[in-house]
Amino acid sequence: MVLSPAATELLEQLRPISRFFCETEGGSHGPDHSERVLHTALAIGHRMEGRLDVLAPAALLHDIGRREESLSRGRVCHAEYGATLAAPLLRDLGYSARDIAAICHCIRTHRYRSGLRPESLEAKILYDADKLDSIGAIGIGRAFLFAGQIGARLHNPGTDPATTTPYSLEDTAYREFRIKMSRVRSRMLTPVGREMAEVRHAFMQTFFDQLTRETGNLIPQDAL
Repeated sequence: MVLSPAATELLEQLRPISRFFCETEGGSHGPDHSERVLHTALAIGHRMEGRLDVLAPAALLHDIGRREESLSRGRVCHAEYGATLAAPLLRDLGYSARDIAAICHCIRTHRYRSGLRPESLEAKILYDADKLDSIGAIGIGRAFLFAGQIGARLHNPGTDPATTTPYSLEDTAYREFRIKMSRVRSRMLTPVGREMAEVRHAFMQTFFDQLTRETGNLIPQDAL
């Protein structure tokens, strides 16, 4: 399945809307994150014959509620609030009530922490696409970006992650890998998502093993 000209035109109208809501988040959840999730969701959706005309708007709008979650310091769930925001925006663009419900279900359940399970194929694909953006080379980059924002150290392989505090100077990219990123591959909901997650997980393991060797001076100097 490919996006129709009409769906593509609607997508172009949604891009500035997505950018408006997400650009203030910057860092790990700015507009570039939504675009990557869009690309991944469409790739998975194409292989699994999902509805790309549902996946595309859901991917672009999946994080539009993050600003409210940030302002409320987590009291507001960005997934649920984002679905609430998305419905009238989609209605104004002419989406049918049926498609709005399908798109909003994807947005509402992409977080999964609220206990709302992704039920449709498209919701499962969006969930996987969003989680895939937190691992692999992109995930490592995002983890270091966040660590740099809070002033954390480069690497702390000798520290037990269980004894460290999140959002502190000990919250390095390596801690993020050990605590969160390494578990993502076991949480994929689609076979294609699991396949992609295995590849990205293997890369992360290789990267952090190499970083440990380099920072610990455990490799010959002529190999640096």
